[in-house]
Amino acid sequence: MGLSPEVAFAQSLEERRERGAAVIRTLNNGVTQPNLERMRQEFPFLADATEAYALGDVWARPGLDNRTRQLAAVAAFAAMGLTELMNVHAGYALNIGVSEDELKEIIYMVTVPAGFPRAIAASQSLSQLFAERAEAGKDKPAGEQP
Repeated sequence: MGLSPEVAFAQSLEERRERGAAVIRTLNNGVTQPNLERMRQEFPFLADATEAYALGDVWARPGLDNRTRQLAAVAAFAAMGLTELMNVHAGYALNIGVSEDELKEIIYMVTVPAGFPRAIAASQSLSQLFAERAEAGKDKPAGEQP
């Protein structure tokens, strides 16, 4: 059941932040998001807004599963040329069972709306993420990691 706008506004910032923190833990193998925690040190308002609104209000909405949300985020950030953010969401996607081949297909799709330069940059960044995860032993979905 979705939240009506009145209910969402009635919730406290702390409730919304906790919902956002739960989203991160679900996507990030039970741990916090390092980029968000670093942001919290110097830009606490921005970190709180990200956690409460982007994650707690938008990301936690019903209607799409986490897999679909991650694929959409990877595509959007790749198309915008924001490869660092794309990699964060690609990592989440891999954590929840999206395959490397599926992520590659998303990058191929980016050539249509955003062009080859953005897709090539995204492919290079994604290749680096794959290599880093393989080296760290994180190249399997969360349930299959040692």
